[in-house]
Amino acid sequence: MNAVKTFRIIALAEGISFLILLGIAMPLKYFFHWPDAVRFFGMAHGGLFVGFVIMAFNVMSVQNKNYGWFFMALLLSVLPFGTFYLDKKMKEEG
Repeated sequence: MNAVKTFRIIALAEGISFLILLGIAMPLKYFFHWPDAVRFFGMAHGGLFVGFVIMAFNVMSVQNKNYGWFFMALLLSVLPFGTFYLDKKMKEEG
């Protein structure tokens, strides 16, 4: 599996974990007083985010992308649905 395909898979997983964290775990914590949901999903999301950053740097090196692309990928990773937009753009690039 090449670096771009691996990155796209991790980016989608990271995006999904972020939405679960914001849309499910946070309400469980604050409305239903269940902080373990955030602890579990937060750790999963943190691990995926670290993988995202490592793979983004790897893709930047392999695909000869500039640091602007890298920082755009980082910015999109902290916006809800941002990684889905990044995946769409990468799919269009080929």
